[in-house]
Amino acid sequence: MFCGLSAFPLTPVNETGINEKAFVTLIQRLVAAGVDSIGALGSTGNYAYLNREERLRVLRLAVHSSEGIPVMTSISAIRTSEVLRLAEDAQRAGASAVLLAPVSYQALTNEEVYSLYEQVTSSLSIPLCVYDNPGTTHFHFSDELHGRIAELPNVRSIKIPGVSSDPEEANARISKLRKLIPSYVTIGVSGDPFAATGLNAGCEAWYSALGGLFPETCLRITRFALDGCADEANRLSTQLEPLWSLFRQYGSLRVVSAAAEISGLISSPSLPLPLQPLNQSAREHLKFILKDLQSTETFCSPFG
Repeated sequence: MFCGLSAFPLTPVNETGINEKAFVTLIQRLVAAGVDSIGALGSTGNYAYLNREERLRVLRLAVHSSEGIPVMTSISAIRTSEVLRLAEDAQRAGASAVLLAPVSYQALTNEEVYSLYEQVTSSLSIPLCVYDNPGTTHFHFSDELHGRIAELPNVRSIKIPGVSSDPEEANARISKLRKLIPSYVTIGVSGDPFAATGLNAGCEAWYSALGGLFPETCLRITRFALDGCADEANRLSTQLEPLWSLFRQYGSLRVVSAAAEISGLISSPSLPLPLQPLNQSAREHLKFILKDLQSTETFCSPFG
Protein backbone atom coordinates (compact mmCIF):
# COMPACT_ATOMS: atom_id res chain seq x y z
CA MET A 1 0.00 0.00 0.00
CA PHE A 2 3.04 2.29 0.11
CA CYS A 3 3.40 2.59 -3.64
CA GLY A 4 1.42 4.55 -6.22
CA LEU A 5 -1.10 7.24 -5.33
CA SER A 6 -2.10 7.62 -1.69
CA ALA A 7 -4.97 10.11 -1.72
CA PHE A 8 -5.55 12.29 1.34
CA PRO A 9 -9.13 13.60 1.43
CA LEU A 10 -10.34 16.67 3.25
CA THR A 11 -12.32 16.17 6.45
CA PRO A 12 -15.03 18.84 6.11
CA VAL A 13 -15.48 20.31 9.57
CA ASN A 14 -16.69 23.58 11.03
CA GLU A 15 -18.01 24.82 14.37
CA THR A 16 -21.19 22.76 14.02
CA GLY A 17 -19.29 19.50 13.58
CA ILE A 18 -18.04 17.10 10.92
CA ASN A 19 -19.94 16.81 7.66
CA GLU A 20 -19.97 13.02 7.60
CA LYS A 21 -22.09 12.68 4.46
CA ALA A 22 -19.72 14.84 2.44
CA PHE A 23 -16.69 13.00 3.83
CA VAL A 24 -18.11 9.64 2.77
CA THR A 25 -18.78 11.08 -0.70
CA LEU A 26 -15.13 12.09 -0.98
CA ILE A 27 -14.05 8.57 0.02
CA GLN A 28 -16.41 7.04 -2.52
CA ARG A 29 -14.85 9.17 -5.27
CA LEU A 30 -11.43 7.79 -4.36
CA VAL A 31 -12.76 4.25 -4.47
CA ALA A 32 -14.36 4.85 -7.87
CA ALA A 33 -11.12 6.25 -9.23
CA GLY A 34 -9.13 3.26 -7.98
CA VAL A 35 -6.50 5.00 -5.88
CA ASP A 36 -3.83 2.75 -4.38
CA SER A 37 -4.48 3.81 -0.79
CA ILE A 38 -6.40 6.41 1.21
CA GLY A 39 -4.81 8.69 3.78
CA ALA A 40 -7.48 9.61 6.32
CA LEU A 41 -6.85 12.39 8.81
CA GLY A 42 -3.70 13.76 7.27
CA SER A 43 -2.93 17.46 7.36
CA THR A 44 -5.61 18.01 4.72
CA GLY A 45 -7.84 15.82 6.87
CA ASN A 46 -7.70 18.38 9.71
CA TYR A 47 -6.49 15.82 12.26
CA ALA A 48 -4.90 18.52 14.42
CA TYR A 49 -8.28 20.20 14.94
CA LEU A 50 -10.17 17.07 16.00
CA ASN A 51 -10.33 15.34 19.37
CA ARG A 52 -9.76 11.63 19.84
CA GLU A 53 -13.42 10.67 19.53
CA GLU A 54 -13.85 12.71 16.34
CA ARG A 55 -10.74 11.20 14.81
CA LEU A 56 -11.97 7.70 15.57
CA ARG A 57 -15.37 8.46 14.04
CA VAL A 58 -13.79 9.79 10.83
CA LEU A 59 -11.46 6.80 10.59
CA ARG A 60 -14.32 4.34 10.98
CA LEU A 61 -16.22 6.11 8.20
CA ALA A 62 -13.17 5.93 5.96
CA VAL A 63 -12.54 2.23 6.60
CA HIS A 64 -16.22 1.35 6.20
CA SER A 65 -16.49 3.26 2.90
CA SER A 66 -13.14 2.26 1.37
CA GLU A 67 -14.36 -1.05 -0.13
CA GLY A 68 -11.10 -2.80 0.60
CA ILE A 69 -8.71 -0.05 -0.45
CA PRO A 70 -6.08 0.24 2.33
CA VAL A 71 -6.64 3.16 4.70
CA MET A 72 -3.77 4.85 6.51
CA THR A 73 -4.53 7.28 9.31
CA SER A 74 -2.56 9.88 11.24
CA ILE A 75 -1.81 9.15 14.89
CA SER A 76 0.21 12.34 15.43
CA ALA A 77 -0.20 14.15 18.74
CA ILE A 78 1.95 16.23 21.08
CA ARG A 79 2.29 13.60 23.85
CA THR A 80 3.56 10.08 23.30
CA SER A 81 0.81 8.70 25.54
CA GLU A 82 -1.82 10.19 23.26
CA VAL A 83 -0.05 8.85 20.16
CA LEU A 84 -0.17 5.37 21.68
CA ARG A 85 -3.90 5.69 22.39
CA LEU A 86 -4.53 6.86 18.83
CA ALA A 87 -2.47 3.92 17.52
CA GLU A 88 -4.64 1.54 19.50
CA ASP A 89 -7.79 3.18 18.12
CA ALA A 90 -6.43 2.89 14.57
CA GLN A 91 -5.71 -0.81 14.91
CA ARG A 92 -9.10 -1.57 16.44
CA ALA A 93 -10.89 0.46 13.75
CA GLY A 94 -9.32 -1.58 10.96
CA ALA A 95 -6.73 0.86 9.60
CA SER A 96 -4.16 -0.80 7.35
CA ALA A 97 -1.35 1.55 8.45
CA VAL A 98 -0.61 4.61 10.55
CA LEU A 99 1.12 7.89 9.75
CA LEU A 100 3.18 9.62 12.41
CA ALA A 101 4.76 13.07 12.42
CA PRO A 102 6.80 14.31 15.42
CA VAL A 103 4.50 17.19 16.33
CA SER A 104 5.44 19.14 19.42
CA TYR A 105 5.18 22.48 21.21
CA GLN A 106 8.77 22.37 22.45
CA ALA A 107 11.49 21.81 19.87
CA LEU A 108 12.45 18.13 19.83
CA THR A 109 15.93 16.62 19.73
CA ASN A 110 16.95 13.76 17.47
CA GLU A 111 16.91 11.35 20.40
CA GLU A 112 13.45 12.45 21.49
CA VAL A 113 12.11 11.86 17.99
CA TYR A 114 13.81 8.48 17.75
CA SER A 115 12.37 7.52 21.15
CA LEU A 116 8.88 8.46 19.97
CA TYR A 117 9.07 6.15 16.97
CA GLU A 118 10.75 3.42 19.01
CA GLN A 119 7.97 3.38 21.59
CA VAL A 120 5.16 3.53 19.05
CA THR A 121 6.50 0.87 16.68
CA SER A 122 7.13 -1.55 19.54
CA SER A 123 3.38 -1.78 20.20
CA LEU A 124 2.10 -1.78 16.62
CA SER A 125 0.72 -4.72 14.68
CA ILE A 126 0.27 -2.72 11.45
CA PRO A 127 2.81 -0.77 9.33
CA LEU A 128 3.89 2.80 10.03
CA CYS A 129 4.77 5.61 7.66
CA VAL A 130 7.15 8.28 8.97
CA TYR A 131 5.79 11.74 8.22
CA ASP A 132 8.62 14.20 7.59
CA ASN A 133 6.81 17.55 7.54
CA PRO A 134 9.12 20.33 8.77
CA GLY A 135 6.73 23.05 7.63
CA THR A 136 4.30 21.93 10.34
CA THR A 137 6.48 20.26 12.97
CA HIS A 138 9.54 22.52 12.62
CA PHE A 139 11.64 19.40 13.05
CA HIS A 140 14.14 18.60 10.33
CA PHE A 141 15.01 14.94 9.89
CA SER A 142 18.53 14.14 8.85
CA ASP A 143 18.92 11.26 6.42
CA GLU A 144 20.90 9.48 9.11
CA LEU A 145 17.98 9.73 11.56
CA HIS A 146 15.66 8.44 8.86
CA GLY A 147 18.01 5.50 8.46
CA ARG A 148 17.88 4.69 12.19
CA ILE A 149 14.10 4.97 12.39
CA ALA A 150 13.63 2.92 9.21
CA GLU A 151 15.26 -0.04 10.95
CA LEU A 152 12.57 -0.10 13.64
CA PRO A 153 9.89 -2.81 13.43
CA ASN A 154 6.84 -2.05 11.28
CA VAL A 155 8.32 1.05 9.60
CA ARG A 156 7.47 0.64 5.92
CA SER A 157 7.54 4.08 4.30
CA ILE A 158 8.84 7.63 4.66
CA LYS A 159 6.73 10.58 3.54
CA ILE A 160 9.26 13.24 2.63
CA PRO A 161 8.63 16.91 1.81
CA GLY A 162 8.93 18.20 -1.73
CA VAL A 163 12.22 17.64 -3.53
CA SER A 164 14.21 20.11 -5.60
CA SER A 165 12.66 21.08 -8.92
CA ASP A 166 16.03 20.33 -10.52
CA PRO A 167 15.91 16.68 -11.69
CA GLU A 168 19.58 16.01 -10.95
CA GLU A 169 19.31 17.40 -7.43
CA ALA A 170 16.11 15.44 -6.86
CA ASN A 171 17.77 12.24 -8.06
CA ALA A 172 20.72 12.83 -5.73
CA ARG A 173 18.38 13.49 -2.79
CA ILE A 174 16.42 10.28 -3.26
CA SER A 175 19.53 8.24 -4.02
CA LYS A 176 21.23 9.38 -0.81
CA LEU A 177 18.21 8.52 1.35
CA ARG A 178 17.69 5.20 -0.40
CA LYS A 179 21.23 4.09 0.51
CA LEU A 180 20.50 4.63 4.22
CA ILE A 181 17.19 2.79 4.57
CA PRO A 182 16.17 -0.86 4.06
CA SER A 183 14.97 -1.84 0.61
CA TYR A 184 11.52 -2.73 1.94
CA VAL A 185 10.93 0.85 3.16
CA THR A 186 9.46 2.98 0.37
CA ILE A 187 9.98 6.68 -0.15
CA GLY A 188 6.90 8.77 -0.88
CA VAL A 189 6.83 12.40 -1.87
CA SER A 190 4.41 15.01 -0.54
CA GLY A 191 4.15 18.64 -1.49
CA ASP A 192 1.97 18.22 -4.57
CA PRO A 193 3.78 20.73 -6.83
CA PHE A 194 6.92 18.57 -6.49
CA ALA A 195 5.25 15.19 -6.95
CA ALA A 196 6.13 14.53 -10.59
CA THR A 197 9.78 15.43 -10.01
CA GLY A 198 9.91 13.24 -6.91
CA LEU A 199 8.31 10.25 -8.63
CA ASN A 200 10.60 10.65 -11.63
CA ALA A 201 13.57 10.74 -9.24
CA GLY A 202 12.73 7.38 -7.70
CA CYS A 203 10.01 7.92 -5.10
CA GLU A 204 7.62 4.97 -5.10
CA ALA A 205 4.56 6.82 -3.80
CA TRP A 206 2.83 10.17 -3.97
CA TYR A 207 1.08 11.17 -0.73
CA SER A 208 -1.29 13.71 -2.21
CA ALA A 209 -3.66 16.37 -0.92
CA LEU A 210 -4.96 17.12 -4.42
CA GLY A 211 -5.42 13.39 -4.97
CA GLY A 212 -8.00 13.40 -2.20
CA LEU A 213 -10.21 15.64 -4.34
CA PHE A 214 -9.12 15.01 -7.94
CA PRO A 215 -7.86 11.43 -7.88
CA GLU A 216 -8.13 10.71 -11.59
CA THR A 217 -5.88 13.62 -12.51
CA CYS A 218 -3.31 12.64 -9.90
CA LEU A 219 -3.47 8.97 -10.88
CA ARG A 220 -2.52 9.87 -14.44
CA ILE A 221 0.57 11.75 -13.26
CA THR A 222 1.49 8.91 -10.92
CA ARG A 223 1.06 6.17 -13.50
CA PHE A 224 3.07 8.01 -16.14
CA ALA A 225 5.94 8.65 -13.72
CA LEU A 226 6.06 5.10 -12.35
CA ASP A 227 5.87 3.69 -15.88
CA GLY A 228 8.95 5.67 -16.87
CA CYS A 229 7.13 8.34 -18.91
CA ALA A 230 8.80 11.25 -17.10
CA ASP A 231 8.12 13.85 -19.78
CA GLU A 232 4.40 13.11 -19.80
CA ALA A 233 4.20 13.23 -15.99
CA ASN A 234 6.01 16.58 -16.00
CA ARG A 235 3.73 17.90 -18.75
CA LEU A 236 0.58 17.07 -16.80
CA SER A 237 2.02 18.57 -13.61
CA THR A 238 3.05 21.74 -15.45
CA GLN A 239 -0.52 22.15 -16.65
CA LEU A 240 -1.50 22.40 -12.98
CA GLU A 241 0.96 25.22 -12.25
CA PRO A 242 -1.80 27.81 -11.68
CA LEU A 243 -3.16 25.52 -8.98
CA TRP A 244 0.29 24.87 -7.54
CA SER A 245 0.78 28.63 -7.34
CA LEU A 246 -2.31 28.92 -5.15
CA PHE A 247 -1.02 26.04 -3.00
CA ARG A 248 2.22 27.93 -2.40
CA GLN A 249 0.43 31.17 -1.60
CA TYR A 250 -2.43 29.96 0.59
CA GLY A 251 -1.57 26.38 1.58
CA SER A 252 -3.07 23.22 0.15
CA LEU A 253 -5.75 22.86 2.85
CA ARG A 254 -7.43 26.19 2.13
CA VAL A 255 -7.23 25.67 -1.63
CA VAL A 256 -8.56 22.10 -1.53
CA SER A 257 -11.42 23.04 0.78
CA ALA A 258 -12.40 25.93 -1.48
CA ALA A 259 -12.14 23.71 -4.57
CA ALA A 260 -14.40 21.11 -2.95
CA GLU A 261 -16.95 23.80 -2.11
CA ILE A 262 -16.84 25.29 -5.62
CA SER A 263 -17.24 21.81 -7.11
CA GLY A 264 -20.37 21.20 -5.03
CA LEU A 265 -18.81 18.26 -3.19
CA ILE A 266 -19.05 19.83 0.27
CA SER A 267 -21.00 22.67 1.84
CA SER A 268 -19.53 25.88 3.23
CA PRO A 269 -17.93 26.62 5.66
CA SER A 270 -15.67 23.56 5.66
CA LEU A 271 -12.76 24.63 7.85
CA PRO A 272 -12.51 24.81 11.65
CA LEU A 273 -11.88 28.16 13.27
CA PRO A 274 -9.60 30.01 13.44
CA LEU A 275 -8.84 28.91 9.85
CA GLN A 276 -10.35 31.23 7.28
CA PRO A 277 -11.39 30.36 3.71
CA LEU A 278 -9.81 31.79 0.59
CA ASN A 279 -10.57 35.45 -0.02
CA GLN A 280 -13.04 36.25 -2.78
CA SER A 281 -10.40 37.24 -5.32
CA ALA A 282 -8.49 33.97 -4.89
CA ARG A 283 -11.73 32.02 -4.95
CA GLU A 284 -12.74 33.54 -8.30
CA HIS A 285 -9.31 32.73 -9.69
CA LEU A 286 -9.68 29.16 -8.44
CA LYS A 287 -13.07 28.83 -10.15
CA PHE A 288 -11.44 29.65 -13.46
CA ILE A 289 -8.61 27.17 -12.88
CA LEU A 290 -11.02 24.38 -11.96
CA LYS A 291 -13.00 24.48 -15.21
CA ASP A 292 -10.52 22.35 -17.12
CA LEU A 293 -9.73 20.12 -14.16
CA GLN A 294 -13.38 19.31 -13.46
CA SER A 295 -13.92 18.20 -17.05
CA THR A 296 -11.47 15.31 -16.57
CA GLU A 297 -12.93 14.06 -13.29
CA THR A 298 -16.08 12.05 -12.54
CA PHE A 299 -18.22 14.04 -10.13
CA CYS A 300 -20.89 12.88 -7.73
CA SER A 301 -22.14 15.78 -5.64
CA PRO A 302 -24.42 15.39 -2.63
CA PHE A 303 -25.44 19.06 -2.96
CA GLY A 304 -26.63 19.14 -6.57
